Amino acid sequence: MESLNQLIKKCEELAFDLDFTRAKQWKSEGEGRVLVGHMPIYFPREIVHAMNGLAVGILGGGDKKQIIRGDAYYQSYICHMPRGIIELALDGHFDGFEGFLFPSICDVIRNLSGMFRILKKGKFVKYMDFPQNFQKHIGGEFYKSELMEIADKISQINQVEFSVERFNESIQLFNKNRQLTNTAYNLRKEAPWKISAAEMYSVIRAGYVIPVEEHNEILEKLIELVNAAEGVPQDKIRVQVIGAFCEQPPLSLIRTIELAGCYIVEDDFLLGSKWIQGDIEADTSDPVGAIVDAYINHSTFSSTVYDVDDPKEYRMLELFKESKGDGIIFAAPSFCDPALLDHPILQSACDKNGIRYISFLFSENTGQFKVIKEQAGTFSDSIKLWDGDMVGLK
Repeated sequence: MESLNQLIKKCEELAFDLDFTRAKQWKSEGEGRVLVGHMPIYFPREIVHAMNGLAVGILGGGDKKQIIRGDAYYQSYICHMPRGIIELALDGHFDGFEGFLFPSICDVIRNLSGMFRILKKGKFVKYMDFPQNFQKHIGGEFYKSELMEIADKISQINQVEFSVERFNESIQLFNKNRQLTNTAYNLRKEAPWKISAAEMYSVIRAGYVIPVEEHNEILEKLIELVNAAEGVPQDKIRVQVIGAFCEQPPLSLIRTIELAGCYIVEDDFLLGSKWIQGDIEADTSDPVGAIVDAYINHSTFSSTVYDVDDPKEYRMLELFKESKGDGIIFAAPSFCDPALLDHPILQSACDKNGIRYISFLFSENTGQFKVIKEQAGTFSDSIKLWDGDMVGLK
C-alpha cells in the first residue's frame, strides 16, 4: 500500500515538472485531445474538460528555472512570474499546447497574453475578462459569452461538439474535486501536525497538471492516509497566509514559515482550486449557465474581484475566525499591485479587531529565507508569550 510520504513525493514530482510530462502523455493516449494552458487565479476547467481537453495550470518557473531571456521582455518593476513563463515559452516547455488562457489578473498578464500571440504560441491565445458586474443579466451574460467562445475555439481544433451531457459530467467531476480538496484542508485545520502545509500544497498543485479523474483518486487516498496518521502536536501558532493568490511562493518558503513555529491553517495559495464555494449545479439543460451562476453568486474573495457590496476584509475576518487562527501573515509577491493595494485595507481591519499580523514580500525564485524565518519566528514567539500559554496545543 502506498504510504503518505510516497504519495506526497509523487505529487511533488508532478506539481513541479516544468515539462508537463503527464499532461503531454495524456494527450498522446487518445484522439482529439487538446492541452490548454491557463494562468491563475481562477479559470473554470470544466469548460476545457467537457471539450475533450486538459486545462493545465501555468504557475511560472519558480526556483527551478533560471531566467535569462525572460528579463528582456519586461521592465524591472513587475513581479517575477511573467518572466518565468516567458522563459518557459522560449525554451519550448509549452510545445504541444493548443491554446493559452490568461485570466484578467492585472495589466502585466494582459501584456503577457500579447507576447504569446507575437511568439505564435499555440493555435489560440485569449486574454479572458471576468465580469466585475455581478448582475446576471449583465456580467453573467458577458461571462457566458466568454466561456462559449473558449468552447468554440477548442471545437475548431478537435471538432468536438458542445454536449450538455458531457458538460454536466465535467461539472460533477470538478464538484467532487472541490469537495475532496475542502475535506483535505479541513483535516489539516483540525490536526495540522499530521500533514504539513508544504505537503498539502504539492498535492493540490499536482491537480493543475493531471486529469481531474486522477487527482480525485489521489485526494481520496490522501484523505484516507491522513485520517490514519497520528503525528505529535507541536508548540506552534495557527496562522492564515494572505497575498499569494497569483504568483506562487517557493515550496521552501512555505516550509520556512512552518519551521519558524507556525501552522498554516488557511491560505490563498492555488486559490482557483477552491474558488467556487460549494457545488455547481450538475444536472441542468444549461451547464454553462450553471458555471456562470456559481461564479456570480459563490466566488471566494480576492484582490482581483470588485467587492464594493461584499468587502473582502469582512470575509477575511470570517475565515480567520473559522480557522481558529492566532495571527495573519501577509505574504505578497514583490510588485504585485492587486495584493499590495489591498493590504492596507486588510491590515486596518486586523488593527480594529485586535488581530496580530506581520507582512513581507517574496518572489517565486527567492532562495534565501533567513530574514523571513526570523520574522515569522519572532511573530510566533511573541504571540505565545502574550497569550501566556502554548497556543499551538489549544
